[in-house]
Amino acid sequence: MAKHFWLVKSEPAAYAWTAFVKDGGAAWTGVRNFQARNNLRAMRRGDPVLFYHSVTDKQVVGLAQVAREAYADPTAKEGDWSCVGLAPVKPLARPVTLDQLKADRLLREMPLLKQSRLSVTPVTEEQFGRIMELGGSRA
Repeated sequence: MAKHFWLVKSEPAAYAWTAFVKDGGAAWTGVRNFQARNNLRAMRRGDPVLFYHSVTDKQVVGLAQVAREAYADPTAKEGDWSCVGLAPVKPLARPVTLDQLKADRLLREMPLLKQSRLSVTPVTEEQFGRIMELGGSRA
């Protein structure tokens, strides 16, 4: 089965990379967009996930992985919503900023830039590799 690559967004004031690491992982709950929900449902255990600080920092700060595949979101009061379990792997040696993503020929077509309100997006293997390279890290 082919590996897929993902990016999740979190506002650092609400849930920063440091809190995620301190917690040792998290259920990625509260997603209330159908396309993002479908992306969560497509995630498979072990898939790499880029952790992006949105709103204020606007940068990819770390690498996580899917620890638990999609299940019913316990925070949903109504509707058919899902969440996944994510676990931290490591911080990037250097955060990769939004400006760097926009300036890079390979990265400027990422869903993060085309559908900026979407909180869970796929990333191609090439895009993932380029972000890891810019971040001074290996997967």
